[in-house]
Amino acid sequence: MSDTSTITSMIRLRLGSHDAHYAGNLVDGAKMLQLFGDVATELLIRSDGDEGLFVAYDKVEFLAPVMAGDFIEAHGRITQMGKSSRKMEFEARKVISAAQVPGQVSAADVLDPPVVVCRASGTCVVPVGFQRLAR
Repeated sequence: MSDTSTITSMIRLRLGSHDAHYAGNLVDGAKMLQLFGDVATELLIRSDGDEGLFVAYDKVEFLAPVMAGDFIEAHGRITQMGKSSRKMEFEARKVISAAQVPGQVSAADVLDPPVVVCRASGTCVVPVGFQRLAR
């Protein structure tokens, strides 16, 4: 695989009560993988003009809890490009969380620095015949 120029993507969203899967409004870790899948799709569109396919995760680390109401940024970048494979790295960061102020359920805090909640790496492929952008 050859190194690629820096191709990156970032999405930010607020997780709602519909994202909570466990008691105490805890969000399932699989939600971070869903976000990484969306980031990977954008990375492939930017690099190849096609959504491609996610083949496998090499590593996934869940590092901190994510709760309904948190704002999450999911970042990704292509680290290597082969003939059809694309190696990628991902990181999800909590940038805003509920402040837990008694009697003030709408209180929230901007986290500075953000809290890294998940890291992963994986491989996607774009079949050669589907690659529309020159590299």
